[in-house]
Amino acid sequence: MTRGPTFWIVALAIAGATVGLYVEHRRANPSPPDGMTVAEVGDVAPDVTYVAIDGTPHRLSEWRGRRVLINFWASWCAPCRREMPLLSAASDRDHGRKVAILGVAEDTAADAARYLAERPVNYPVLLVDSDAPGSSLSFGNTRRVLPYSILIGDDGRILRRKLGGFSAAEIDEWLAP
Repeated sequence: MTRGPTFWIVALAIAGATVGLYVEHRRANPSPPDGMTVAEVGDVAPDVTYVAIDGTPHRLSEWRGRRVLINFWASWCAPCRREMPLLSAASDRDHGRKVAILGVAEDTAADAARYLAERPVNYPVLLVDSDAPGSSLSFGNTRRVLPYSILIGDDGRILRRKLGGFSAAEIDEWLAP
């Protein structure tokens, strides 16, 4: 059976569309760098070390036994800056419950400190390099978009991930018992 030109045009169009979809998928969901382990929902969060702006190291396990919302941000990120007051208000409301909110700045210490001097928050803010263990990338942010948040259960397992900013209602829903 011979196939006419219409068959070959359709076949070529399907092949092109398939390649295009694959390329777009890889662009939107790039692989992490070689050697980087990415923790998935359901995994136990790695016990990484973060550094406070004053240089004090903190291990993630310091907050074990609580639900922990980690919000990755940067001083140059407008959506991050918009949600920080919401996170601060939630931290006030949930103070005393077994909930912790941590801000992890993928930023320089100087830029984060300058921003926080102008707009302080009432939850711990820590620093991490964007390609280091404990960065948003190592928690599944392969698109490298901020803000990015994860919720860790009191057993240390990753419960949820979110790319993009929170509304007040979403924060409340994430932190609800």
